[in-house]
Amino acid sequence: MDRKLGQWSDEEVIRASNDWCRRRGMPPDRIPAFREMLTGERLARRREEYRDYIEIIHYFVNKYLSTVSGDPILIAVSDARGYLLELEGDPSILETIQGLGIREGVRFSEELGTNAIDLSLRLGRPFKMTGSQHYHDELQEIACYTAPFRSSDGTRMLGTLSLMTRLSFAHPHLLALLGTMAESVERELKLRRQNEQLQVLNQVLLETPYYGVIVTDPSGAIIEMNEQGAAMLGLRKSDRTSRLGTSVFRLALIGEAFRQVIARQEECLGREVAAEQDEAVCHYLLDVLPVYDLHGDLIRIVGTLRDITERKATEEVLRNTEKLVFAGQLAVSIAHEVRNPLTTVKGMLQLAEKEQRLRYYELIMSELERMNLIVGEFLILCRPQAAQLKEESSLTILNEVLGLFAIQASLNQIEIRCDCRQEVTVPCDRNQIKQVFLNILRNAMEALPFGGRITIALDEENGGQTIRFTDNGVGMPADILQRIGEPFHTTKPEGNGLGMMIVKRIIESHGGRLRVDSEVDNGTTVEVFLPGCVGRAEEYADE
Repeated sequence: MDRKLGQWSDEEVIRASNDWCRRRGMPPDRIPAFREMLTGERLARRREEYRDYIEIIHYFVNKYLSTVSGDPILIAVSDARGYLLELEGDPSILETIQGLGIREGVRFSEELGTNAIDLSLRLGRPFKMTGSQHYHDELQEIACYTAPFRSSDGTRMLGTLSLMTRLSFAHPHLLALLGTMAESVERELKLRRQNEQLQVLNQVLLETPYYGVIVTDPSGAIIEMNEQGAAMLGLRKSDRTSRLGTSVFRLALIGEAFRQVIARQEECLGREVAAEQDEAVCHYLLDVLPVYDLHGDLIRIVGTLRDITERKATEEVLRNTEKLVFAGQLAVSIAHEVRNPLTTVKGMLQLAEKEQRLRYYELIMSELERMNLIVGEFLILCRPQAAQLKEESSLTILNEVLGLFAIQASLNQIEIRCDCRQEVTVPCDRNQIKQVFLNILRNAMEALPFGGRITIALDEENGGQTIRFTDNGVGMPADILQRIGEPFHTTKPEGNGLGMMIVKRIIESHGGRLRVDSEVDNGTTVEVFLPGCVGRAEEYADE
């Protein structure tokens, strides 16, 4: 047949097709047998591929057939190659059609002679054949209408939708009706694909473990909330479902942001909010966005919560690092500007004390010693000296430090007990470890303003030395305990927050471990672990 038949009218196409059948010697009194047919397995696979289309067509076909109940009407669905996938309709015409060999799985092609399905696929447009327009005599009592349906984007022809009825029931409007039905199928397919995409997006959005999601209607009633969102808001799993339909304004953490977005219809981005959960403060970043339909009407408000607690902790570490840098710079200045005058003043006072009795001499010298101690701590912070490791007895170093504290402890009615269960020789810098013991004991004594007891226990652990300092002083709450070792963090009116930070740094430089446990009104325990000589030797060998 001429390849330009798409430019012809239906009548011209039918005449050309019938002439082609005659030239091939096709007998009009007998319909050729179907040469191409899908096996049962292939038909099932093809129907599965077209499942969505068949479901949608079923919906429209059933609605139409219910309005013409009793009329001899048959609806057929084919794929893009003309294979019949579905036949449905009145039993009388269905029986007639099956008597002609037409059933699911057969293929309509030009080899069968002039037929509406083949011509509609080749022309890419709705097509009808009625009565004598059929080439074969047995079909001249039938009217056939066929309309193609396409993919949701309109680029591919997917198959055809056909209507067959007896000639006496033929009507010109049936082709228009079939075309409208095919267009409805295409729109429904497009809508279904869009809904599937929205479902995927909705699933990804709501099931993400990284974001809390809360969706409300324009009045603020909660429509959807994922488990992560409920957890971030401090709700139990059972509360999540019960919250649906309630007002988002009742949720203190996010309610005000939603209220502002609904009132102003402006997005709220990057608002930081905090909530206490399990005795810890969690920080979140809140975004609230209004969602509009195609007409510009507000239809939804979507809020997302992101956990930034770890980020806030990192920022705190960076701030502490900046403090350390500043403290280091300050220490250099203090070392040059303060220490030399301090030494001069101290020396002059000592000379003056020999010549004449100075009033408040002891108080002045005590304050000068305290100033000198602060300067020394800044110097350690700024320019920590490389540890000169030698095999030392930690008990010997501890006894030297205890000798310095003996008189002060006695004056403050503090009892110090030392129990050496097992001593281990450790590689350490004697002066630095002495500084560690001094700082820890000073803190313990300051925690006993009205007297008390400090117990020191030495023991062996994994080849190293454990030194445990325990006091029965005032203790510390959990929030203070978490910040032990931070620079400039102190609860003492005259403290600088550097003592425990220096302890921590020295212990880490020795490859050791520092642990602090405390309970309000029950005292504090500081445990220092220093690796023994065997452990350090193995470490150096690995390096």
